[in-house]
Amino acid sequence: MSQNSITIIGAGLAGCEAAWQAAERGCRVVLHEMKPHRFSPAHTMAGLAELVCSNSLRSDDIVNGSGLLKAELRLLKSRVIAAADIHRVPAGGALAVDRNAFSDELTRAIEDHPLIELRREEITEIPPEGIVVIASGPLTSDALAEKVGALVGGSLLYFHDAIAPIIEADSIDMRRAYRASRYDKGTADYVNCPLSKELYYALIDDILAAEKVQLREFEDLKPFEGCMPIEVMAERGKETLSFGPMKPVGLRDPHTGEMPYAVLQLRQENREASLYNMVGFQTRMKWGEQKRVFRKIPGLEHAHFARFGSLHRNTFIKAPVLVRPSLQLKSDPRILFAGQITGVEGYVESIAMGWWAGLQAACALQGKGAPFPAPATMICGLLAHLTESDPGTFQPMNANFGLLPRPVAKAPSKKRKQVQAEEALRSCQSWAADLKGY
Repeated sequence: MSQNSITIIGAGLAGCEAAWQAAERGCRVVLHEMKPHRFSPAHTMAGLAELVCSNSLRSDDIVNGSGLLKAELRLLKSRVIAAADIHRVPAGGALAVDRNAFSDELTRAIEDHPLIELRREEITEIPPEGIVVIASGPLTSDALAEKVGALVGGSLLYFHDAIAPIIEADSIDMRRAYRASRYDKGTADYVNCPLSKELYYALIDDILAAEKVQLREFEDLKPFEGCMPIEVMAERGKETLSFGPMKPVGLRDPHTGEMPYAVLQLRQENREASLYNMVGFQTRMKWGEQKRVFRKIPGLEHAHFARFGSLHRNTFIKAPVLVRPSLQLKSDPRILFAGQITGVEGYVESIAMGWWAGLQAACALQGKGAPFPAPATMICGLLAHLTESDPGTFQPMNANFGLLPRPVAKAPSKKRKQVQAEEALRSCQSWAADLKGY
């Protein structure tokens, strides 16, 4: 590996963003991606920046943590968020994308950039020289994870993440299902499958009794709270799903005029609206069981599954012990981490850490330091979580307003998030202007 270029391992969301930011600052980048020669347990597409859990990058509202973070990344010229905006599909107030078109867009952008060399090969050793960004993601291959574990002294942690099934649109029975948005606000972007009280309780019983994919002997189930398998939610109480992803509030059934006891929502998966994701129905049930149980839901009696739900293990490092706020390894500053392997959770958070690592890698190669994010920004809040949390209780974190300082301007509690978001964006705009020379 050349000491005059940056090596990035992994071309997911964080790796692509890091490569783009470093290259846009005049650095040569060698970006390694093991697909299509080898796939992780959750990946199926040969393209870069594959979205696995969902096509949704969550809320676009700036009073939501993810929405504010996306707004900051737009100000900072994130290439990945720009691609998402180009290929967005209807999803109410969320930013959802056509997964294939989104991946194709970023694959072309990376391949066409004159300063980025994309190498399709699996990396099982960490390069011994030069600046290296490890953006291999939470599904880092076993061989590379072993090397990363040795590098960080065994401080690798994990949790289990689950993905939801995807349904072919023309197999949904719209005589039973219906399109609606909550309280008829905005456009009716979701397909809703209504359940009576009796059907809901029968569904919960089926979910609890269904055969599940077994973990390996040395693993304990450690689900992430933000992406909880439905069977884990059901085990917490039979009403948990009806107050969570199956909440019926504001979704009156036009076929009957009644308010359902529970509702399964289906979100558009691609631009052609030929595929729909079962919102909140991530699961580790066996595939045959998913077909048997989910086809009992009204509207899905003849559902064709384009993808079944599954469970996979996500790996991350004990960042508070290991990395500086620059995401450089304390014991070896030429090595940086980016994306979800750092201990952030979520696609947008992964993009943000890729953006920051790409900037830091470029500055390290060029022998200069970059202005640190303003404390009011969500990016700064995430970096503080990674570097200042208690190592003994450290767990992955989504963007949320608890990571931000209290607003400077006084505001009633109902408007506090709006004021915090506005302060964050003003700070980010000023910071973006300071970064023009970097």
